[in-house]
Amino acid sequence: MATIHFILQGKGGVGKSMVAVLLYQALEHFEKEVLAYDTDPVNTTLASFREFNVTALNIMKDGNIDARMFDALLEYLANAPEGSHVIVDNGASSFLALGRYMEESEVLPILTEAGHAVFFHSIVAGGQAIGDTLKGLARLAVNFPESPLVVWLNPYFGEIALDGQEFEEFQIYKKYSPQFHALIRLPEGNKTLIGKDLEELLAKRQSFAAGINGSSTSIAVKARLRRYWNQILACVEQADLL
Repeated sequence: MATIHFILQGKGGVGKSMVAVLLYQALEHFEKEVLAYDTDPVNTTLASFREFNVTALNIMKDGNIDARMFDALLEYLANAPEGSHVIVDNGASSFLALGRYMEESEVLPILTEAGHAVFFHSIVAGGQAIGDTLKGLARLAVNFPESPLVVWLNPYFGEIALDGQEFEEFQIYKKYSPQFHALIRLPEGNKTLIGKDLEELLAKRQSFAAGINGSSTSIAVKARLRRYWNQILACVEQADLL
């Protein structure tokens, strides 16, 4: 049995690819065999990390899913190595089209019948993006009621709160919490310090190991990256994804 992680969110620029990068590295840290497919037709962030085992696949054609390309992806997923973890990073621009295709083609039953575990990961961001990201999460919960959801809460853009209520008090949580396998809260930090460190790490397409051990990384930056990375590892371990 393999474990397949689809990372899906219809709102762009909310940290989706960052989540894919974090999940990939965390799974490798825990000595899992990790494969990944970057299907984002606009920003192939994950595939641009040379340290990672990622295949870029353009599954979109003229605004719709290219059935032949997705059929090939489905074949790869169905035959994933025993015990491996496979990450599929999907772009915001293809969120709706991919959702429709997965429903019509019964992708989840095919994968589960092949013996694989399937998780949907989605990001809820604070600030102005909160409404759109909640809509994206709700669409997944409604359209794929049998697939466990992992919700990544990203406070980088602002507090994840509505009318003084936290996420666990939101109506969406009360309604769909049985489908939520885990909530992963990305650590908060000073945007001008760890926020800037993470931006530079991502821009350089470097892993945490490369950043922490790099000879050109200052002592202060190494310390902040190490602390953040340890927090991420603890979150992933507690999420019971291993």
